[in-house]
Amino acid sequence: MTFGYFLASEDWAPRELIRQAVRAQEAGFEALWISDHFHPWTDQQGQSPFVWSVIGALSRETDLPITTAVTCPTVRIHPAVIAQAAATVAVLHGGRFVLGVGTGEALNEQVTGAPWPLAETRLAMLEEAVAVMRELWTGEVVTRAGEHYRVEHARIYTRPDTPPPVYVSAFAPGAAELAGRIGDGLISTIPDAGLVAAFHRAGGAGKPVQGGVKVCYGADADEAAATAHRFWPNAGLPGELGQVLRTPEHVMQASSMVTPEQIGDSHACGPDADRHVQAISAYLDAGYGDVFVNQIGPDQDAFFDFYAAEVLPRLKERPGP
Repeated sequence: MTFGYFLASEDWAPRELIRQAVRAQEAGFEALWISDHFHPWTDQQGQSPFVWSVIGALSRETDLPITTAVTCPTVRIHPAVIAQAAATVAVLHGGRFVLGVGTGEALNEQVTGAPWPLAETRLAMLEEAVAVMRELWTGEVVTRAGEHYRVEHARIYTRPDTPPPVYVSAFAPGAAELAGRIGDGLISTIPDAGLVAAFHRAGGAGKPVQGGVKVCYGADADEAAATAHRFWPNAGLPGELGQVLRTPEHVMQASSMVTPEQIGDSHACGPDADRHVQAISAYLDAGYGDVFVNQIGPDQDAFFDFYAAEVLPRLKERPGP
């Protein structure tokens, strides 16, 4: 059972992400997630650095394990290039890097002008992309012509002794089944025991299951809910909207229908340690072994102090999933 911090690339410039990683380790968090985006979801979030540069810098500042949550190796960037990037940061982090992958969002992947396929096709592309990356991580010369990707005489020279694990993101049973078949672990941001069960049935039994949760610590619960709504109203979007909306402008338009009350009801906001513990415990109760927490808004240092003193000690006392 591991409790980690979720670095939100959509919210922060590179140096601040690195500073937060150091503070997370000081506060007692045991691992890191970092998001991989081309765009933020909204202009209020306002950032989106190239994640591979940040991960490289993190190797010099912290010794916490780090997982991308998540990289899409299918449309915007060819899986052969992601394979090289992941191999390099795995070397830098000395075996502490996990490549989290998913089918992505149009918000990030449409920037090259490539078409955005339906979910079934995106899952097939992801499966083939993972196969391409694993073949390249053998260090052999790879030439292949698949249904979605061509690779011509490619070889990765800088590689870790052991290829990085690949954890697969899932929000629906089909993706959880794919994660069980091809993944070394499962990633999700919803505390859904059904997803975990589908992952286990498809071959994921005994493999790691990681979950991510957003909270907003603050001295006043209503003000914290307003802060969470200002920065992450898109957290209230239903269904597949987050995957199919193509631009931050579209996301902001759709998010205008989400109220602060909805965000406050669905997120742990404010100073009540019990509520924060309950939000994270929902993932443990659903079968997640590792939970990564992201603090929404600017009050990062107060959040780390609060979790170090009042939340993490209680979580670490409870039995695992």
